[in-house]
Amino acid sequence: MRTQVAIVGGGPAGLLLSHLLHLQGIDSVVLERRSQEYVQQRVRAGVLEQGTVDLLREVGVGERMLREGDRHEGVHLQFDEERLHIPFTELTGRAITVYGQQEVVKDLNERRRADGGQVLFEVDDVAVHDVTTDSPSVTFTHDGRAQVLHADFVAGCDGFHGVCRDVIPPDVRRVYERVYPFGWLGILAEVAPSTDELIYANNERGFALHSMRSSTISRFYLQCAPDEQLDDWSDERIWDELRTRLASPGWKLQEGPIIDRSVTAMRSFVAEPLRHGRLFLAGDSAHIVPPTGAKGLNLAVADVDRLAEALVDHYRTGSDTGLDEYSARCLERVWRVQHFSWWMTSLTHRFEGPDQAFDRRLQRSQFDYLRSSHASATTLAENYVGMPLR
Repeated sequence: MRTQVAIVGGGPAGLLLSHLLHLQGIDSVVLERRSQEYVQQRVRAGVLEQGTVDLLREVGVGERMLREGDRHEGVHLQFDEERLHIPFTELTGRAITVYGQQEVVKDLNERRRADGGQVLFEVDDVAVHDVTTDSPSVTFTHDGRAQVLHADFVAGCDGFHGVCRDVIPPDVRRVYERVYPFGWLGILAEVAPSTDELIYANNERGFALHSMRSSTISRFYLQCAPDEQLDDWSDERIWDELRTRLASPGWKLQEGPIIDRSVTAMRSFVAEPLRHGRLFLAGDSAHIVPPTGAKGLNLAVADVDRLAEALVDHYRTGSDTGLDEYSARCLERVWRVQHFSWWMTSLTHRFEGPDQAFDRRLQRSQFDYLRSSHASATTLAENYVGMPLR
């Protein structure tokens, strides 16, 4: 097989990159190890920055998002039972949209099929070769047949556990990581949201988040141990903990059947550089952020938007400036997002240890500063709605 850009990974990053290249007449083939059903059903992030929403709309894959997504012009922060509203649109002129990652993947898959794109699911034994030459390739097995895909470039969009990052030699690759001493117990419940916008709550018992997926499905998270056992969390215990951590005068939590639950570990991770020869990393293959800032999907979109622009310049004008600057320019945004996600995590979570009382007083001070300072609230709002993509 022969293509211009081989894309390893058929999640939102890989599919969006393929679509962006198609719009500019550049061929690609997407290789995904999971089934299409799995990719479209796995529950992931659901908050889209203004820039992500604008891009999806501009490239023709945002119609259902604009129709079914829930636009939020602010967010609620809570310390114990005191709730504070941060008005994004008033402070920045921008907003966020709640629309599940799996829905973005469905929209992209449908568009790639309609455009005749080559997306191969359930691909095994993927290996990337010769990326420091002018003729990289990807070997894989599909439908029981071993195949070779020759390309001009390889895009590694295959996530944290993918194969592409390890193609960069250890003496070239630098890794920065922080593992947090807690995880998130996440649940989906068949109940209408009890809030108009997300609630981030810092309670002495730990963090809680009230989010939503639709007018009938609510999403909740509870801070827990990173190795928490789901069997220890009955429905009654979950709702009792949510009522306690989200309690606020005059407000009531609506409850309903829990239809999904899982535990997510919390970590920050960056691998540098994002380029090695003709291999380019994008999305979770290069960086992971704790979900507190709702940045993972948006950061992947920013990566592939920049990569697509650089590849278009290469094929149209022969200029490799965008490709040469890809890693450094992406990393500027990656570290800004890492800082914001760390800051939000530090503001909202309970940290055990001898300094626990001191840490909590610092959190209280920061909450009070957000309430009293227009500049502080604006900084939070600017980071949450996201920097412009270009």
